[in-house]
Amino acid sequence: MKKFFRFIAKSTVAFIVISFLWVLTYKWIDVPATPLMGIRKLQSEKQHTIQHQWVPLSKISKSLQLAVICSEDQRFMEHNGFDHEAIEKALAEHKAGKRLRGASTISQQTAKNVFLWPQRSWVRKGFEVYFTFLIEKLWTKERILEIYLNSIEMGNGIYGAEAAAKFWYNTTAANLNREEAVAIAAILPNPRKYLANPPSSYTQKRAEWIFIQMRNYGTLVLDKPQQNEYRGH
Repeated sequence: MKKFFRFIAKSTVAFIVISFLWVLTYKWIDVPATPLMGIRKLQSEKQHTIQHQWVPLSKISKSLQLAVICSEDQRFMEHNGFDHEAIEKALAEHKAGKRLRGASTISQQTAKNVFLWPQRSWVRKGFEVYFTFLIEKLWTKERILEIYLNSIEMGNGIYGAEAAAKFWYNTTAANLNREEAVAIAAILPNPRKYLANPPSSYTQKRAEWIFIQMRNYGTLVLDKPQQNEYRGH
């Protein structure tokens, strides 16, 4: 029994050290691939091509940066990785009889996409909380958004803003206009199901909602106080 507990203790310490160094490494080194990319490739019965090209945040349209924040996590600049208001609202709606909806922040989504697997479980959720805590402590908000926009799924086999811009609009992430950026942000709830171009009825309705949120949000200034005016591409 002592050997068992000693093994558990050593394994726990090793995991903490390795995960800390893993997250710290990505503070400076760009993420080459994610577990989801490998999982999707293994799950596909047909030949599965992965399109992924890393670009710095400075080469991703401000419109896309703001659109994903307004669609996915409007308190991204304010919270410490967890939106407690959104969680409480989701739980209240569930108690009222509505379907339990997700309340994951951009930080949580980044932790899941970069370090974990997509299937829902309490074990994965526990690891997600842990990695979210680490990236919020070790990375800046700017770095979190940069990794998020370069790693998330934006179509079937399409990962990151640069690949999405090329696939959906034959342009670069830097040159996405506001309408194109909003359409891409609108498909994020299920990027393998919805189309950014040509847009489905769902995409169009969600895009209209995102436009309103962008007007209300104001300027996106990372790691600085939010302003009252939005200056997009």
